[in-house]
Amino acid sequence: MQAWRLAAPGGAFTFTEVPLPTVRAGSVLVQIEAAPILSYLKEYLEGRLANYHYPPGPFTPGTSGVGTIVSVGADVWHFRPGQRVLLSPHILAADNVPEPAQVLGGLTGISADSGPLLEAWRDGTLAEYALAPGSAITAVEDVAASVDELGTLGKLAVPYGGLLRGRFTAGEVIVVIGASGSFGSAAVLLACALGAERVVAAGRNAAALQELTRIDGKRVRPVALSGDVDADIAALKLAARGGADLTFDMVGRAQDSNASMAGLKSLRRGGRLVLMGSMSVPLPLNYGEVMRNNWEIIGHFMYPPDTYRRILALVRSGLLDLGAIEIKAFPLAEVPVAIEAASKSSGLQVTIVKP
Repeated sequence: MQAWRLAAPGGAFTFTEVPLPTVRAGSVLVQIEAAPILSYLKEYLEGRLANYHYPPGPFTPGTSGVGTIVSVGADVWHFRPGQRVLLSPHILAADNVPEPAQVLGGLTGISADSGPLLEAWRDGTLAEYALAPGSAITAVEDVAASVDELGTLGKLAVPYGGLLRGRFTAGEVIVVIGASGSFGSAAVLLACALGAERVVAAGRNAAALQELTRIDGKRVRPVALSGDVDADIAALKLAARGGADLTFDMVGRAQDSNASMAGLKSLRRGGRLVLMGSMSVPLPLNYGEVMRNNWEIIGHFMYPPDTYRRILALVRSGLLDLGAIEIKAFPLAEVPVAIEAASKSSGLQVTIVKP
C-alpha cells in the first residue's frame, strides 16, 4: 500500500510503498476513505512540539478517519468486512487495572507507561489502509452523511468528550473560550445541537467568531477578548445574561492565563469550568473565591468510547448539521499541500485527504 512515513521527529517525511498491515488478534484492517489533517501537523512533523512522545520511527502519522473494514482478526466479535467505520486515535490498554495506559495512535504517547502501547499502535491514518483495535472503531449505520463529512467527526469527538465530562445539559448557558479554533468552534456547534439556551463564543479572532453566528444567529453570541481580564469578564457575563453554567476552555498553547481566568470568573455560582486546551503558564486560582462560588474545575482529556455513536445519533436525529463544516479535500498524495491548507484554517474549516 501507499503511505506517508515519518523517519523521526524533524526527519524525512515521504510518500512510499510499505507492506499491508497484518491483522492480529483484536484488530481490524480498514481501507481508508478520508482522514483529517491536524492544523498543527507541520509543527508536529518538524519535531517542534516538546510535550509530544512520538512513536518509534519510521511510522505513519494520522489520527482519526473513516473507511471500510477489509478483514478482522481473532477476538473481534461485532465487526465484519464491508462495514463502514470511524477510527478513533484514542486507544486504551484493555487490562483491568485502575489506570490503563493510553495513547493517541499515529501521534503520541500520554502516560509514563504508554511506550509499549504506542509501539503496538504507532501507525495512523495517512495511508491507504490502517490497522486499528476493535475497541477504537465505530460502525456507521443509517446516517445520511457523505464520506467527506464523516471524515470531519474527529473534530467533534474531542469537545464532545469535554461537554460530557462537564455534564452539559439542554437549557444551559455555556461560554466557549478559544471558540475560533478547530475544537472550540466544534464545541459551539455541538452545544447548539445539544440544546444550549445560549452559547457565548469567545476568542481573539473577531471575524472568525462572527462567522460562527451562522450556526444559530439567535443563540450564538460572539465576544472578542481584549486580554484585559476585568473587561473580558464583564463582556462575557453580559453576553451570558448574568453568568454561565459551564465554561469550556479549549485555548491551545496559551501564553498567558487571561482568557481562562475570564472564563472562570464569568461563571454563575455553582458553575463548572472544563479545561481541555493547553497553557504554558500556571493557572492562578484564588482558593477563597473558588470555594465561595462553589465553582468546579475539571481537567479532561479526550472522550469516552461511545462518543462517536452519540455524535452519529445527533446527525441521524437532525439535531447536528454537518453541513455547517467547511471541508477542503485533497488526494492522499498531496498531504504536504493539505498540511499548508490546514495550518491556515480556522473555525469550522476542516482539511481532509482521500486515498
